[in-house]
Amino acid sequence: MKYAASFLLCLCMAVAPVYAITSANQEHDLNEIARVATLVVDGDVCQRIVTPRALQYMLHPNPRDRWSGGDNYDVNTPAFISTKKILMRLALMVSYPVDVNLWMPVPTTSRIQLVIRNHYDLSQFANNELDQKMPPEMQQVLQTGKTVTVRKKPEMISVLAPVRNSLDQIVGLVEVVSSTAPPTHDEQ
Repeated sequence: MKYAASFLLCLCMAVAPVYAITSANQEHDLNEIARVATLVVDGDVCQRIVTPRALQYMLHPNPRDRWSGGDNYDVNTPAFISTKKILMRLALMVSYPVDVNLWMPVPTTSRIQLVIRNHYDLSQFANNELDQKMPPEMQQVLQTGKTVTVRKKPEMISVLAPVRNSLDQIVGLVEVVSSTAPPTHDEQ
């Protein structure tokens, strides 16, 4: 019986998820995912995700209905799904919880929109609004095309990287984000 309990304990320890990654390793991993995302996320497809109709409601909200933009938000389904699948696959490049979110600037404004948010609902920037004021870190990525690492919130790391279209124009960005805290039961 004593040996059975020892064997069972060893077996449980062997199959239990191990979360012993250092912050430096994690930052390296997120930068690598961001580098790959810049290469494989198709900016031309991303530009087709939000429909012209949804954009009109966002840019010209009904003054008598403050929720009209969100109520009438729709997407080009094939563009949305193909991009979401790529973002989900990118998050699988590591063995711990990571989200890869797509952010797109709102045309003719200085605002930005979270177009695709993924599995763990992680982000250092999302505020649950349809669109929001452009954070300086995102503005920097959109203007320079350089990757930016952000540690605004405790126990979180985000790497922002540009998304380019076929004309090599920066049309959006990805936020590759993870928590530096041990995962909760739901994240394992």
